[in-house]
Amino acid sequence: MKLYFSPGACSLSPHIVLRELGLPFDLVKVNLGTKQLSDGSDFCAINPKGYVPLLILDDGTKLTEGPAIVQYLADLKPESDLAPANGTLPRYQLQSWLNFISTELHKQFSPLFNPTFPDTVKDFQKKRLALRFDQLNDTLKTQEYLMPSGFTVADAYLFTVLGWAHPMGISLEGWPELQAYRTRIQSRPAVQAAQQAEKSH
Repeated sequence: MKLYFSPGACSLSPHIVLRELGLPFDLVKVNLGTKQLSDGSDFCAINPKGYVPLLILDDGTKLTEGPAIVQYLADLKPESDLAPANGTLPRYQLQSWLNFISTELHKQFSPLFNPTFPDTVKDFQKKRLALRFDQLNDTLKTQEYLMPSGFTVADAYLFTVLGWAHPMGISLEGWPELQAYRTRIQSRPAVQAAQQAEKSH
């Protein structure tokens, strides 16, 4: 398998999952600004969407969108418990979290990365994010991870998105449970290995 990634992007989520599962894979770095790979070739020729993550399977099949990729990976090794079994209520609860992170957090951060957006828009987005942080903080008061069963692919995604808070000028000091959660995830060997690999790649 090949995982196309960009440092600091949401592709860190499937990267973490791959390492949690111990699956063999190759990393391919993408410059999201130029849409080029390190050899100068056009990333959009491989993925017309122009963004990461992109997972290419050994048979050449392409899979995009982080929440779909991490579920596919988890299902390759169901004994890992990174995702509940398909068709069960816990699986739908996991999908609920993945959708929440994707739409209520990930996409709310997007305007903050755009230097052309006015401060009024960015302030509005930060207020929306604060409301979602309140809700997450309440959840994490009673459990260590998003799912009561333990660490799942949803945690890899949430950890990745929360990592954008500080660079975007958002302090998590007002959400102590979120801070403790990030520290907890950060301590996982697979997370550290993924971050180090992306820095040195």
